[in-house]
Amino acid sequence: MARARSSSSGVFVSLAASFAFGAIYFLTPYLTPLGGLQVWGIRLLVTAPIIWLILRLSRQISLFTDIAKRFVERPILVLGVLACGTLVSLQLWLFSWAPLNGRGLQVALGYFLLPLVLVIVGRFLYRDSLSWWHWLATAVAAAGVGFEIVRVGGFSWETLTVCLGYPLYFVLRRGLGTANTGGLLWELLLVMPVGVWIVADELARGDAFRENPLLWITAPLVSALAAIALWLYILASKLLSISLFGLLSYVEPALLVVAAMLIGERIAPGEFITYGAIWSAVLILLVGGVVEMLRNRR
Repeated sequence: MARARSSSSGVFVSLAASFAFGAIYFLTPYLTPLGGLQVWGIRLLVTAPIIWLILRLSRQISLFTDIAKRFVERPILVLGVLACGTLVSLQLWLFSWAPLNGRGLQVALGYFLLPLVLVIVGRFLYRDSLSWWHWLATAVAAAGVGFEIVRVGGFSWETLTVCLGYPLYFVLRRGLGTANTGGLLWELLLVMPVGVWIVADELARGDAFRENPLLWITAPLVSALAAIALWLYILASKLLSISLFGLLSYVEPALLVVAAMLIGERIAPGEFITYGAIWSAVLILLVGGVVEMLRNRR
């Protein structure tokens, strides 16, 4: 019963994170003329204190201090956490850069591929079990992905960075024993000097903030939403098996596609078969998830 409640909570948290990320994707172009690096730097400076506050309010600060003790016992662990911080920072930067440079759909396709990679990792590395509707959704999505590979002959670097980078990140932090919010805070703190330098350089020049004074308000607000979305995403990865977590991740790219189209990007005619298959997989996941949760409650 406890596992069922954890799974249900994980589904809710995962969906909340997906909707938050979709909103951020839509709002990011309103942060111009800031570039992707500057947006990433501001988000980093805002996210770290919010994550720390979440740990304090939830009385889970021990997740942070326990890792600090492990640093003292095994200093080499710092390098592993720094590697995790670099990987997640790359993803956060790409998420900021793409909608500012008309590459939102390429990144969204990477998030479509990501659940397939996570399912493979979960099944063969962690021996996760899958329900029949998991396999059906995976097969339908895989058919759409396969069609896209045949149609264009490959994927962009943005797509590959997302679908291969995140699985490496999740596997590494699980292997290090830092797959929690405390680990996330340490990851952000270890790359913080780079973010401070980028933001300080932008403020010293002041061009973007002079051109768009509303950035003093909008940039921190969007960054705060990004911090909450990232926390929900990490929390969902802990509450769910990696396979179910990966399958639920289909919801996010579906919303990213909607956001990308709302800010002016368009799906090419040949891509409709791919996206149609993906949306069908999302529907299978949603229906299967609801049925399973109702069954668990009974």
